[in-house]
Amino acid sequence: MKAERMAEPYFVAEGVCPICENAVEFSSQTNWLRDHLLCSNCGSIPRERALMRVIKDFYPHFAELAVHESSPGGRGVSMRMSRECAGFSYSHFFEGVPPGELHPDRGERCENLESLTFADGSFDLFITQDVMEHVFDPAAAFREIARVLRPGGAHIFTAPLVNKTRASERRAARSASGEIIHHFEPEYHGNPVDPEGSLVTMNWGYDIGAFILKHAGTPSIVVQIDDIGAGIRAEFIEVVVSLKR
Repeated sequence: MKAERMAEPYFVAEGVCPICENAVEFSSQTNWLRDHLLCSNCGSIPRERALMRVIKDFYPHFAELAVHESSPGGRGVSMRMSRECAGFSYSHFFEGVPPGELHPDRGERCENLESLTFADGSFDLFITQDVMEHVFDPAAAFREIARVLRPGGAHIFTAPLVNKTRASERRAARSASGEIIHHFEPEYHGNPVDPEGSLVTMNWGYDIGAFILKHAGTPSIVVQIDDIGAGIRAEFIEVVVSLKR
């Protein structure tokens, strides 16, 4: 997914940002809009704006809810939730820090999605942004997220559905001894707490909903939005909503 850099902006459009809700300009210097079509006010990118649109559409009273985000990125939806939701909390995964405890230097809570320390039914909304393609045991992670949701709540998340109509594929697994087994050439994405990035473990497709239903029992829908007036235009910006019945 290499972006081609242009001398002039590759794309420019005016509209209203779903996150900062200002009249803004959306512009990108490259043809890879997913990471580079920026809001001129808040700096958000298309997948973040799509996520905010879906949260507002499904849970317009989100500010009144108990919301947890795993691995927030420090901008966009994460910042809006932290400002507006009195019941907002967040966590990261830190190697060597026991789950449920705070990082000794950063003071942030450590949680492993595959084995969360929260009680059953702790949250109305659970948010992840481009996290579920980095989990070694996604079945366990989806089960755990469903467990900590309240009835009527949802896991709302983005993950690049790069396989589209093809079946999802595992890129990397962990053996019983803890060794990483690579099925494809290793690929890494940015990680807000690790400069080395996060290994991509899954190539997800549109069958992600069937996977979640099978392993977590939560029916899911994949929301696809193309709305340049909201700065929502790019590849792989689908939002998945998994509902706790």
